[in-house]
Amino acid sequence: MEQQVALVTGASSGIGEQTALELLRHGFVVYGAARRADRMAAIVGAGGHAIAMDVTDDASMRAGVEQILAAHGRIDVLVNNAGYGSYGALEDVPIDEARRQFEVNVFGLARLTQLVLPGMRARRSGTIVNISSIGGRIYEPLGAWYHATKFAVEGLSDSLRVELEPHGIRVVVIQPGAIRTEWSAISRRSAIERSGSTAYAAQARALVRALEAADRSTGATEPHVVAATIAKAAGARRPRTRYATPLSAKVIVGLRRVLPDRAVDRVIRSVFSPTKEELAEAQHAEAPHADDVDRTGV
Repeated sequence: MEQQVALVTGASSGIGEQTALELLRHGFVVYGAARRADRMAAIVGAGGHAIAMDVTDDASMRAGVEQILAAHGRIDVLVNNAGYGSYGALEDVPIDEARRQFEVNVFGLARLTQLVLPGMRARRSGTIVNISSIGGRIYEPLGAWYHATKFAVEGLSDSLRVELEPHGIRVVVIQPGAIRTEWSAISRRSAIERSGSTAYAAQARALVRALEAADRSTGATEPHVVAATIAKAAGARRPRTRYATPLSAKVIVGLRRVLPDRAVDRVIRSVFSPTKEELAEAQHAEAPHADDVDRTGV
């Protein structure tokens, strides 16, 4: 049987890197893609390939797909893993940053899928694995833009699943929970940078505390656990439509299905409510917005 070829984006660290390594162990020909190919030495060392790809750059994505097709004539599995968390109050986050969040987390995913679909349709076979998050089912204060992208990935994937089923192509959503990667540090830093000295400062500090606690909790796990789930889905003849992982993520997604919105709101408020110390610290740090001046009459 001919080896299947997989393309994994965001493969320079975390879930993407571990997924590439796991797929190699399962016998796939694997191409890891990231903006910096030199950060994928572990994948190359394990027998995989590294290609430079920026999912916000159409020419970069085209060139990567063409390189793989020229070498192997096929891409059997696409793992759309590239993404990041941009946090901060909606009022504070510049709209250009919000657009970039969608460019990376949604439009890059969609465009790369467009590029691999013709070959998959021609063979009437293929698997698209979209990395969402439990954040595509639940929500947090100061996470509006990030959660909007993951809710979008969920809806896009559902439509795509039924759209592509007649063509023999499977679409799977992976919903990681608390995973110990650099994602959390980037998200925490963005929350403080955007809202750490605004009217939302206390909430930003509470968010940072909650994300740090999640990383330390027994419910958090390492990226290889998610990678094993992705490899399982990629190799299945009839994969499930969604995989929440680890167990703590399954519990959270399950509770979201059965609890009414107001009940979930209360849980969210209890987790992300600022302490007295955080409120006091925020009062000292808060500064007025430059955009608070009303210029409509100028």
